[in-house]
Amino acid sequence: MSRTSTAANLRRLWLNVHLWIGVGLLVLLIPVGLSGSILVWHGAVDRALYSQRYEVSGPASQPPSTYLGVAKAAFGDRATPTSLRLPDKAGDPVTVVGRLAGPPAANGRPRQLTAWIDPATARVLDTGEINQSFTGVLHRLHGSLLISAPGLGRKIVGWLGWAMTVSCLTGLWLWWPRKGSPVKGLRWRRSSSTLTNLHHMFGFWILIPLLVVSLTGVYISFPKTSHALFGAPPPASRPAGRAMPRPLKTPNLTADQVFAKAVQTSPGAALSSMTLPTEGKKSVWKVELAQGPPVEVDDRTGQAVASRPERPGGAGPDPLSRLMRKVHDGAETPLVWQILVFLTGIAPALLGVTGVVMWLRRKSRTDLLAS
Repeated sequence: MSRTSTAANLRRLWLNVHLWIGVGLLVLLIPVGLSGSILVWHGAVDRALYSQRYEVSGPASQPPSTYLGVAKAAFGDRATPTSLRLPDKAGDPVTVVGRLAGPPAANGRPRQLTAWIDPATARVLDTGEINQSFTGVLHRLHGSLLISAPGLGRKIVGWLGWAMTVSCLTGLWLWWPRKGSPVKGLRWRRSSSTLTNLHHMFGFWILIPLLVVSLTGVYISFPKTSHALFGAPPPASRPAGRAMPRPLKTPNLTADQVFAKAVQTSPGAALSSMTLPTEGKKSVWKVELAQGPPVEVDDRTGQAVASRPERPGGAGPDPLSRLMRKVHDGAETPLVWQILVFLTGIAPALLGVTGVVMWLRRKSRTDLLAS
């Protein structure tokens, strides 16, 4: 077999792989991609849709017990407060999260109710389930395709990331000019069809960001495998079948007493967040301070102990996972990267639709010649 025929057969193979990934997975890739594009600016979207939650009148000036008290009153019998978070920046509300009474969500996790509170006046601005909000649904769509079976949706999204990676690499092979310099591939008028030119040009320039977003998505979707591959500590996980402990309804200590105990380990530190104790042998408050290490306060004895998140199995993701998530989401990154991540979410829809039209036109011409 000649070198020319081998190259032609290889090109036909990559074309078929590229084609069937686009055609076969288009209905899944488009919602995952478009939801990811919107979520790049999920904070701004939330503020636009739920502006009442951000009508704050000033900085935090109330003790933590006050915030927990008004949230508990707003929750009524529907939920029990489990955590308190103070604003990360000016203009943000205080949030209190509570565990809803009744059966868990479809994925087996407890349902949660959130209260948004004015930091200055402790007035409850709104209550609601974040998972049922517009951005909450988008997060579940992007991360698991709204599939309730635990772990299944995330794995499917992970394999879609691998498929997108293969599509990028085969697309680069097909984009590469068969004759002459690769610079020829950068010309707009490679074809008489505007759609074909758009497909080639947009596909080339978005290739590297799309590869990065796809591979970081794979890392996030398969945490155990990814951690093992990179030598990172295994992610914290809850044993299958073990129910999450219930919040302690009547703790011995108040939130103000706990904060006073915690701040003794880092004098002058401000409160960042507080997790209330749960039922069990060891009932502790977990306190995050703006400066200094986390603090655990025993609800029975009042003893405060500064601690560091333990790995493996400790609280919070490892630095590599935080980086992967940051790169993938575009959160807290320069505006240029946020725009690129936004475009990678649009890419499956644009490239998929233009690719399908190109294929249908080609098939129509082939059928016409064969008739």
